[in-house]
Amino acid sequence: MLPILLLSGDILLAQQSSKLVTSGTIEYEKTVNMYAVIKSDMDDNNSIGKMVFEQYQKNNPQFKKLKSTMVFSDNKSLHTPAITEGSAKLGDEYVGQINTTFTDVVGHTNIIQKNIYGENFLVKDSLRKIKWKITDETREIAGYSCRRANGLVMDSVYVVAFYTSKIPVAGGPETFNGLPGMILGVALPHENMTWFATKVSDGVIPATTLAPPKKGKVVSRKQLHDQLKGVMKNWGKTGPYELKVFML
Repeated sequence: MLPILLLSGDILLAQQSSKLVTSGTIEYEKTVNMYAVIKSDMDDNNSIGKMVFEQYQKNNPQFKKLKSTMVFSDNKSLHTPAITEGSAKLGDEYVGQINTTFTDVVGHTNIIQKNIYGENFLVKDSLRKIKWKITDETREIAGYSCRRANGLVMDSVYVVAFYTSKIPVAGGPETFNGLPGMILGVALPHENMTWFATKVSDGVIPATTLAPPKKGKVVSRKQLHDQLKGVMKNWGKTGPYELKVFML
């Protein structure tokens, strides 16, 4: 009797591990190295800035963690940041989760609501093109075996992603997409940021839950880029850095 029970258990585990998940919810945690982010944007000759940074180090942890949730079904997804409470702190404008992102993989479209300094923009455009190179490296994330891919976005931002073929949707958090499976982990080494899934729940997602955001000034990705670039052209070292972060 015991061998039969053990065999039944093995079969059940095998069925679970081979099951493809096409609809459900993924919880992500974004981690930012605040010390590195703030320091990279500082003017080396600004003594006041250095004092502010040193004070920040004394009163704040090095790593900031932010939560978000993505629901997905029928090759569509909606990635929504969790609402955070508390007053704004130094560096928050660079690392805050400003995007609510709707992705239609089959339709090859993104609708992204971006809140930039209190103003909502609704960016409607095609999916972002990322040049991926898949590697043989693997790691487990949220109970799923994932394969590593290295990519380049916005022509200069180096991306490391981990995707699982057990969720056959070519999506991921924020605007990261284009791999043969759901992206459960993303790292931007030079931007000192990561997104990693902490929990994946299989389940039916109603179509109404996947409705794209609707509020904001409608622009294309290029129109938003040009508008922000014009505003930030005299911001010195801060301008190019913030432009890059806001366009991710």
